[in-house]
Amino acid sequence: MQNIFSLKTICLLFVFVTTFSFAKETKAEAGENDIKTEIKEYIDHHLLDSYDFSLFSYTKDNGEHVYVGFPLPVILWDDGLKVFSSSKLKHGETVAEVGGNYYKSYHGKIYKTDAEGTITYDEAHHPTNVKPLDFSITKNVFTILIVGLLMFLMFGSMAKSYKNGALPKGMGRFLEPIVLYIRDDIAIPNIGKKHYKRYMSFLLTIFFFIWIVNLLGLTPLGVNVTNNIAVTLALALLTFLITNFTANKSYWGHIFWMPGVPKLMRIVLAPIELLGIFIKPFSLLIRLYANITAGHIVLMSIIGMMFIFKNWIGSSLSFGLAFALSLLELLVAALQAYIFTMLSALYFGQAVEEHDDH
Repeated sequence: MQNIFSLKTICLLFVFVTTFSFAKETKAEAGENDIKTEIKEYIDHHLLDSYDFSLFSYTKDNGEHVYVGFPLPVILWDDGLKVFSSSKLKHGETVAEVGGNYYKSYHGKIYKTDAEGTITYDEAHHPTNVKPLDFSITKNVFTILIVGLLMFLMFGSMAKSYKNGALPKGMGRFLEPIVLYIRDDIAIPNIGKKHYKRYMSFLLTIFFFIWIVNLLGLTPLGVNVTNNIAVTLALALLTFLITNFTANKSYWGHIFWMPGVPKLMRIVLAPIELLGIFIKPFSLLIRLYANITAGHIVLMSIIGMMFIFKNWIGSSLSFGLAFALSLLELLVAALQAYIFTMLSALYFGQAVEEHDDH
């Protein structure tokens, strides 16, 4: 009961803080855009990565935007290394002068400009300014580093608790059932007892990483790591590389020259099987990206409906629906981690399976 209560409390806090931030920002833009446009712009802003870690923002009576959070380091390569704080960009409102060059943040990207911050466009209204090579520690990168450190501490503490045959303590008591489940119900059934140990470290890492960042995405921190297709691409690429670099001869034989199939059909099926090698990781990255992105868009849209109804009946219904959806997203966070881990284990099992061709 205490766990259920804590989950409800977290969801309620998420809806309240997000609504509070939403109200402040939409109020600041009142009179400039209609409410539906404001909601769309807020959702788009929520989904984007940023060069600072903002918790929420509000507008003073004099029209000044105040952002509560902390800046992150901006690292650029533009005729040499340029390192400065993202506070100089001030969320795209000012121009940062570094080493005689001027930079401006525009729609989540940094462009080289002049002292006035001029952005030029082409016929399709795309910026034509030079973009320096960007190695900045953005909000998503910062979150990935924090999650990596957290996982290192969690599993390090768990490993120490097993010394001298002792039972796990503290965090180990929570992690052990999950680790055993991944081993006994995901790795061994799909990979087999002979080879599963080779892949356990990756399966455990990928499951807990996706699960933790998905949970962080449901907090008022506004973190959307798996909502970034570059992140899901990197995760799927790891599965792709491990699958193909650890595959045995039988795996490749069944792709390019399938045993027991007429030779003419082998020629026809080989390109299809080869295409399947690339379709598998593509399905992994799209599934994770699309489900997490859709969840955030729907949740933020429902919260935005409170400002469209502008009455206690509609707002109450929207708030209740957003709260229920937040609880559902807790399940989705774990489910997506499970699906990614399960399919990765399945692909690994196919790569090391030993076929009896005769």
